Amino acid sequence: MGDACASTSSTPTPDVVAASRKTELRVGRLTKAHGLKGALKVEMYTDDPASRFTPGAVFTLQVPDDSPWAGKTVELAELRWYNQQPVAFFVGIEDRTAAETLVKAILWVSLDPDALPEEEDAWYDHQLVGLSVVRDGHEVGRVARVDHFPAQDLLIVSTGSGEVMVPFVTAIVPSVDVVSGVVTITPPEGLFELTADADDPETSRDVVADADADADTTDADTTDADTTDADTTDADTTADASAEKPADES
Repeated sequence: MGDACASTSSTPTPDVVAASRKTELRVGRLTKAHGLKGALKVEMYTDDPASRFTPGAVFTLQVPDDSPWAGKTVELAELRWYNQQPVAFFVGIEDRTAAETLVKAILWVSLDPDALPEEEDAWYDHQLVGLSVVRDGHEVGRVARVDHFPAQDLLIVSTGSGEVMVPFVTAIVPSVDVVSGVVTITPPEGLFELTADADDPETSRDVVADADADADTTDADTTDADTTDADTTDADTTADASAEKPADES
């Protein structure tokens, strides 16, 4: 997810100020062409497709530099659902050949960085990145990014010796205070000590899997993914990232 950038102009115009306060949210990825009339299947990274994918919505495209779509946007003409799978039609994409040039493109939308998700206990990725991560009253690192997966989201915490994947569930992340800039965690034993064995990816996956299992026993509901991006992780996240932490039941 891109950060809001500050204007470098000494006398910015209102338009420049407005643009500088925008951040980008990743809301989906185009996975494959559908049919013969230019439609594409969409992998959603948002918990709110009804408002993100409305006719007329404009998406910035993340594509390789050599793509004919590099630096361009697309406008949504219509979103349909086939067998519970979202399928998008875009203005000017009239046939399957044109649609196939957009396969694997990631869709981003602009958002005011001060905007908040409507759901309780939900945050956009850019609100979480940089927050202090505290365990037992001591800072253990800072949120580097949020990775989105179908079952749940992961907070990627940067420590002095590496990165730790923390399942973003209430049992392990009981408190997020954006105003104070603090994420409080209660991780299972060994999760943060794992960074000492950072060269062993199998060990890393095993510990995170154990953390997932522990969380499932106390927190049956897991998150929907934005989000991102999602790819489901592609992340930079500005998946829609809204990253949702299930309340004791975004």
